[in-house]
Amino acid sequence: MQEMKANNRISDFIGAFLRENEPLLEEIREEAQKDAVPIIRDETAALLRVCLEMHKPKRILELGTAVGYSGLFMLYSLGENTELSTVENFPQRILKARENFARSPYSENITLLEGDGGEILERLVLEKKSFDFIFLDAAKAQYPLWLPLILELLPTGGVLFCDNILQDGLLLESRFFLERRQRTIHKRMREFLHLLRENAELESSIVPIGDGVSISVKK
Repeated sequence: MQEMKANNRISDFIGAFLRENEPLLEEIREEAQKDAVPIIRDETAALLRVCLEMHKPKRILELGTAVGYSGLFMLYSLGENTELSTVENFPQRILKARENFARSPYSENITLLEGDGGEILERLVLEKKSFDFIFLDAAKAQYPLWLPLILELLPTGGVLFCDNILQDGLLLESRFFLERRQRTIHKRMREFLHLLRENAELESSIVPIGDGVSISVKK
């Protein structure tokens, strides 16, 4: 309990120093929170913005559109010279994302890919697509299965940014203390982090900000 209070205090303290959102982004963020739609946390978004500013990608792939908040956040951070391809599988979120994209000045920069993430990744690999920045915030149990495909789409020097790595502290616990429904995600996410660590193509770091972030650069 004390650790949770300390983390909340740190998060609140960091939040006091974050840049204000664009009005449209703030409106989407508030609506998502009201509807209990999970979106990137403010302190994680600030780290993402710094990574984008350092790398200045021209082609971004996002896995997990949700209502379009993080995709638009990246485009607002980078400007009109960046192309975003974003993947979502849930019809209600697709409709809301399309609506939010249409309200932004970046609708022409966005390609919304509808369907199963794994199938779309396979198609992108067959099409020999390349993305210099990949933002991963989708079905957590799929991460270790998708990683080989992601690496095929990422050129040398490309960045893989993964959100919600620590799963609200779930990964810190022994699987034997978890409910049965939580064990698959626990196993797959630990497997994913192991793959990041052991992959000779990647230089990776885990950052304990928000709900945990991993940042990997392809060597």
